[in-house]
Amino acid sequence: MLMTGAAYRDSIRDDRLVWMNGERVKDVTQHPAFTPIIDARARIYDMAHEAKFRDAMAYSQANEQYPVSYKLPYTQGDWHAKRRWVDTVMRELGGVVIRIGDETVGEMWSLWDGKDVLNEVDDSWSANIEKHIQNVLRNDVFHVSANTDPKGDRSKRPQDQDPDMLLHVVKETDAGVVVRGAKYETAAAYAHQAFVKPTIANWGDDKLSDYALGFICPMNAPGLKHICRTGFAQRVKGQDYPIASRFDEIDTLLVFDDVFVPWENLLFYRHTRAASFIRGTLHRYSAFPFVLRLLYIADMLIGAALFNARQTGLHHQQAVREKLAELACYREGINAHLTAAIAMGQKSPNGLLMPNQSLLYTGRVHACSRLPAMMHVARELTGGQICVTPDSAAFDDPEIKDWLAKYYNVNDFWAAEDRRKLLAFARDLVNSDRAGHMVTFELFAQSPPYAHLNAVYMNFDFKPAMTLVKKAAGLSDRVMEQG
Repeated sequence: MLMTGAAYRDSIRDDRLVWMNGERVKDVTQHPAFTPIIDARARIYDMAHEAKFRDAMAYSQANEQYPVSYKLPYTQGDWHAKRRWVDTVMRELGGVVIRIGDETVGEMWSLWDGKDVLNEVDDSWSANIEKHIQNVLRNDVFHVSANTDPKGDRSKRPQDQDPDMLLHVVKETDAGVVVRGAKYETAAAYAHQAFVKPTIANWGDDKLSDYALGFICPMNAPGLKHICRTGFAQRVKGQDYPIASRFDEIDTLLVFDDVFVPWENLLFYRHTRAASFIRGTLHRYSAFPFVLRLLYIADMLIGAALFNARQTGLHHQQAVREKLAELACYREGINAHLTAAIAMGQKSPNGLLMPNQSLLYTGRVHACSRLPAMMHVARELTGGQICVTPDSAAFDDPEIKDWLAKYYNVNDFWAAEDRRKLLAFARDLVNSDRAGHMVTFELFAQSPPYAHLNAVYMNFDFKPAMTLVKKAAGLSDRVMEQG
C-alpha cells in the first residue's frame, strides 16, 4: 500500500498538460524547475520503506502498511504520531516543504464530518467522500487541494460577468458533469489528484447554484491544463540559494477546459449549504499541519540568527539576546498552541478528534501574522552582509579567493567557506525572491488574514468572559439573552 519514490515518479509521467515559461513540459520529472521538489516528495515516499524511518512514517493494520500522514485521527496519540511524521520528514529533507499531502487530506475529513448536510440532498455524496478518503489512505495518493479562482470583478456576481471566473458546471450527462473555469493550486503539476471546491461566492439566498460543487479531479484529466509560474530552482545555483534550489513548490493555474467529472467523483453539487459548510470548516484539521510547518520556519530563523551572532561573539550582548528571545517566543507560541490544541482536542460530528478549534485558529493567527516581523528580526541579526556578499563563484576564483578567505575567516571555528554558506542560507531564508514569495504564500495559503480572524471569532467561546463581567458589574440576567 505504501508507494515508493520510483513508483511515484512513474505515476506522474502520464501526459498531463503542463506549461512553464510559455513552453510545454512533456515530463515534469525531467524538468529542472520540478526535479528538486519531485526528488523531495519521492524521498518522503522512500523513507517509509527504510528501517531507520519506518516506525515514524507508517503504521500496520490488517497486515498492511499505511502512511501515518493520512491516518484518520481518533486519539491524541494519532496527532502526536503525525507531529512525529512531519518532524522526521523535515529533518531528513533539511528544509520545509508545505504541500506533501498531510496538510490537504484533512479538508476531506472536514467534509466527511458534514455527511448529514450532504445526505439532505443525496446520500451518495457522503459515500463518495468516504470512498475517496480511503483511496488516499490505501494507495498513498499525493493529494492536494484546489481552492482559489481568478474571481474577476468581485463587485459582481459570477453570472453578471464572464461566468468562467468561478469554476462551474456547464453540462450534465448520465455519467457525470462537465466543468469549466480555473483554480490556483500549489504542487498540482506533480501531484496525483486534487480536492476541488468553491471559493467564497455570492450565492445570496440561492439554495442551488452551478458554482457550488466539490469533486476529486485527477491531475491528468482530459482538458485539464497546468499553467505554472516560473520556478526558482531553474534560475539559481544551489551553492548560493540552498533553499530555493531544493524546495521550490511550483504554483499552478489549473484551467478546467470542459473537464468531465464522473458522478462517483462528485462530493457535492449545486448544494449551497454544503458549499458553505465546507468553507466554514475547511481547515478544522488541515490548519494543524499548516501551522506546524511554520514551527520549522521559526526554527530556521532562530538557527540562522544564532549561528551568525555566535560566530562573532555578539550573542553575549543583551540587545542581541533580546532579539533572539523574541524569535524563541514566536517559536514557542506556535508550539504551545499546537500542543494545547491536541491536549484539549474535541470530538467531531463524525467521531474524529479535532484539534481544539479555538486554540488551533488563534495559533494560526499568531504564526502567520507575526511571520514578517520575525523574518525582519532574523534579517537584523544576520546583518547587512547577506545583501553584499559575493556568490560562490567568487570564493572559488583563484585570483580573488585568497582575499575573500582573508576577510570572511572569522576565527578558529568559522572558516570562510562556512561563513559563506551561512550567509547564503540566511539570504535565501529572509532576503531572496523565494523569501518574499514565502511571506505572501503563508499570508494567503489557508485563506486571507480576515478569514483567519473570523475563524477565531466563530470558534472562540466568549461566554465565560461575559459571565465574569456580568457578575463583576452586577448586570441583570437578561443581558445574556441578547443574540
